[in-house]
Amino acid sequence: MIDFVHEALFYRDPGQYLAGTVPFVLDGLAAGEPVLVAVPPRNVELIRDELGAKADHVRFLDMTVGGRNPGRIIPGVLTPFSNEHPSRVRIIGEPIWAGRSVSEYPACVQHEALINTAFHGVDAVILCPYDTSLLAADVLVDAERTHPVLVDGGGRRPSPRFDDPRRIVTDFNLPLPSPPRSAVAYWFDMHSLPATRGLVADFATTAGLCEDRVEDLVLAVNELTTNSIEHANGGGELLVWQEGDAVVCEVRDNGVLLDPMIGRTKPTPNSDGGYGVVMVNLLCDLVRVHSGEDGTAIRVHVT
Repeated sequence: MIDFVHEALFYRDPGQYLAGTVPFVLDGLAAGEPVLVAVPPRNVELIRDELGAKADHVRFLDMTVGGRNPGRIIPGVLTPFSNEHPSRVRIIGEPIWAGRSVSEYPACVQHEALINTAFHGVDAVILCPYDTSLLAADVLVDAERTHPVLVDGGGRRPSPRFDDPRRIVTDFNLPLPSPPRSAVAYWFDMHSLPATRGLVADFATTAGLCEDRVEDLVLAVNELTTNSIEHANGGGELLVWQEGDAVVCEVRDNGVLLDPMIGRTKPTPNSDGGYGVVMVNLLCDLVRVHSGEDGTAIRVHVT
């Protein structure tokens, strides 16, 4: 079995950041391994400047764009890069930075936990930096739970808190905050899908989304409502509201999501669906899910 390596790098200043990331990149280049650096823009520039001409051999990605939705990182960033290369790949991925919202954070932790499931048996090394000077203590504890290996100024060591990804996903399967009273509710079934799409498009256009983003939101909601019709009780409830510069839609039904990897990885040929939720993660700026005995709510944000 190939050993997948998933490490958390704890750093407190630019010097420690470069000391932990640049040798990681150089070791990969020396071994002929494809290297992806997906971090916030300030850290992209730090690493690029330190590498000099060798930066030309590294792929860089602004994680605040490509990974704004934590649910997009595995299917839209990490897995495509790994699948491009038959050899071992080396990735720096920084999905949690100061400024992540309270709404985004649970999805971030679930993402970090599910990397261990998605890349089990994959020939890859992923290093995830955490800024100890800006992130709260409980965020660092969660990093210890989601990474088998910790790296800091003292070297590499096994994480004493590393936990089963399924337990972490369950811990962060939190009820979603209540929608505002201004939220507009629609009941939908298979006969009302065209009207539902039109209602979402009208609301998003009035709220000020550009045409492309309106289309993204309508497609995402169509996938979710179709899934409710096919896999739940034939329909459900859709709520729509505006939140700052985002339009938020929440689809509720009586189904239960049992597989936390739905939406994170491409389904197998024998799977019963799953493509739609991957598409939703790729289209939206944030996707939050809560599923329990009483049903499932999936909330999507598009700005």
